[in-house]
Amino acid sequence: MRIIDFFDEGVRMHPDNVAFIDDEGSATYAEASTQTHRVAGAIRGHGYLAGTKIGVYSPNSTAAFIALLGLMRAQGIWLPINPRNSVDDNVDLASRFDMSVLFYHSSFEQEVAQISDRVPGITDFVCIDDLGTVGQSLDSWCAGHPDHHEVSPEETDELMAIFPTGGTTGLPKGVLMNHRAIETLYASFYSHFGYYEDSTHLVVAPMTHTAGILGCMHFVRGGTNVIMAQADPLSILQAIDRHEVTHLFLPPTVLYMMLALPELYDYDYSSLRHFIVGAAPTSIEKLKEAIGVFGPVMTEAYGQAECPAAITLKAPWDYLDEAGNINEERLRGIGRPAIFNRVAMLDPDGVETPRGTPGEICVRGSIVTLGYYENPEATAEARRHGWHWTGDIGVMDDDGYVRIVDRSKDMIITGGFNVYPNEVEQVLMESDAVQDAAVIGVPDEKWGEAVKAVVQLRPGRTIEADELLAMVRDRLGGVKTPKTLDVVADLPRSAAGKVLKTDLRAPYWSGLERGIN
Repeated sequence: MRIIDFFDEGVRMHPDNVAFIDDEGSATYAEASTQTHRVAGAIRGHGYLAGTKIGVYSPNSTAAFIALLGLMRAQGIWLPINPRNSVDDNVDLASRFDMSVLFYHSSFEQEVAQISDRVPGITDFVCIDDLGTVGQSLDSWCAGHPDHHEVSPEETDELMAIFPTGGTTGLPKGVLMNHRAIETLYASFYSHFGYYEDSTHLVVAPMTHTAGILGCMHFVRGGTNVIMAQADPLSILQAIDRHEVTHLFLPPTVLYMMLALPELYDYDYSSLRHFIVGAAPTSIEKLKEAIGVFGPVMTEAYGQAECPAAITLKAPWDYLDEAGNINEERLRGIGRPAIFNRVAMLDPDGVETPRGTPGEICVRGSIVTLGYYENPEATAEARRHGWHWTGDIGVMDDDGYVRIVDRSKDMIITGGFNVYPNEVEQVLMESDAVQDAAVIGVPDEKWGEAVKAVVQLRPGRTIEADELLAMVRDRLGGVKTPKTLDVVADLPRSAAGKVLKTDLRAPYWSGLERGIN
C-alpha cells in the first residue's frame, strides 16, 4: 500500500467525505480524486515516466496536496521543497536531486523565477493556483492530455520521495524514502494509537515534513485534513475549537508559543484525541503544562527522515497510571519501540548496552529507508552491524521505555566529564519565564569546553541569569551548570523549526575543529 493506494481506498469507501479544507474552500474525496487523475494524466501525457523527480513548492494548501497526490498517481518521486528554505537551499536540492518538474504556488513566483534561471534540469514549471507567470498554469499544462490515469502495481522498494535531512551540520543528504517505510509508519500508528473513523487532522507544520505524511495517514478511513498555510499559535488554538480537530502534529517550539499566549484558555479543546509533539526534544515541564491545558492527549513520535516518525511511540496511556496521574519518568521519555521494528541501545562496536546504560539508539526493520541518494559512503556509515544508527544517545529501562539523553554530536566534554545539553535544557525550561533554551559547548583554555546556555524568554518576561544558573546548580551540580548564560530575542532555527546549535556554536569555534559539528 502506497499513499495513493490509501487515498484511493478513502475515495472508494468515503467518496462524499470532506478530504481537504483550506482558506479557499473544501473538496470531497471524489472531487479531489478527479483532480489528482487530471494531474497524473498530464504528467504522463508530457512524457514523464515513473521515477521522474517532481517538486512541490507551496504553502500548505489543498492545491499542494492535489499536486502531491497527482505526482504519486503518476508514480513520480516527490522532492519536498520547504517554503521556509532559502532560495539557495532549494536551488541546491533541486540540482543535486535531479528535479525535472516543479509545481509551485504563485506566492513563490519570484523565488521560482530564480530557480528557473539557476536549475536548467527543470524542464516544466507549473503554477498550481493558475496565477503565476513562470512556465504554465495548471489548466493550460493539463489541457489536451488524459484526465485519468490508473496507477500501476507497486514494485519492490519503489521510491516515494527523496527527503532532505535536517542539514544542520552541512549539506542535506537525500533520504531514499520508499513506500514500504511509510506503510510501516502507518501500521505502527494505527496499531499503537488506535486510529479510527471521523478524524479531523490539522495540517499546520509544513506538509513537506511530518505533518504532510501524517495527514495522508487519515485518508484510508475518510478523515478530513484542515490545512493552515501559517503556523500562527493563536490561529491554531482557534482552529482546534472551530473545526473540532481530533489530531495534529507540531514541533515543540510552536507548542511553547501556544502555551505562552494569554488567550490559551479561551477555546474548547475537548475534541482532541492525539496531540503529537515531535522533531526535537520536548521540555517535560511544558508537556505537563500542555496536559493540563489540552487534556491527557499529548503523544510523542520519535523518528527521523531515515526512519520516519515511528522508531518509538508514546501514547497517553504510556505515561498515565491507573488513577490518571502522570508518571514523570515515562513522560520524560519517548515511549516504547513501535511494534513493527526492533530498537536497541548499542555501543560503538554494535553490542547492546545493559538496560539503564546509555548507548546510541539503533533501529532495524521495514521502517528503515533505503539509504542516501547517490551517497553510498554516508549510507554505509549510517548502516553498521545490520542496524540504522540514529546519532541519538538513549537509555532503555527494564520495561522497554526509552529516554533520549542527547544527540551524540552535541555532547560536551568539559574537564573530562560528559555533559548532555538536553539535561541542562530541561532544567532551564522549568522556569515559567523561559520559552526555549539551548545549551552548547564553547572553547575554554582550562576545561577544553565550557558549558554555555542561550535562552529565549516568554513574551514580556524577565529573569536574571544568576537565578537560572542557580536553578541548574541546585539540581545538577557545578560541572553541568553553564559557565555563562545569554538571553536572546529568538533562537536561530532551521526551516523545520529545530534550534540550530551549529549557528550558536559557530562564532566561538571559528577555525577550530569543534566548529564543524
